[in-house]
Amino acid sequence: MRIPPRITRFGAAGALASALLIGGTAVSATPALATTPTAASYAATAHAPAAHVADVGKVCYSKLPSQAHDTLDLIAKGGPYPYPKDGTVFDNREGILPSQSADYYHEFTVVTPGSPDRGARRIVTGEKKEEDYYTADHYKTFDLVDRGC
Repeated sequence: MRIPPRITRFGAAGALASALLIGGTAVSATPALATTPTAASYAATAHAPAAHVADVGKVCYSKLPSQAHDTLDLIAKGGPYPYPKDGTVFDNREGILPSQSADYYHEFTVVTPGSPDRGARRIVTGEKKEEDYYTADHYKTFDLVDRGC
């Protein structure tokens, strides 16, 4: 499993602690930028519909469903996550979130009661502290989680 960069940005001690707590290998404190021609060419020719950062709304933390709170708690602890795709790179193909490097965003499942699969709800994290976006409609819209309201 890949540890999201914002968990590892606290330096070697944080990476070692994450590795010991999660049970894996320590990762670099500095995330590597994508330099492969494939990643670079994909980013340059993204086939996403035109969208603007203004399309990102805000949602109060207290207004999120309880399952989103559970997911944010798991992210803060570094897992374990219930689904194998949790923590993987989110490509921002829709182009709604601010444009960043190829491995800047990571996605996590927000459990949907009654759904036979992962459902449509996700938390997408950025590398900045508390840069968490919630989507209830599988990446059609995003709301930045506001912890101050």
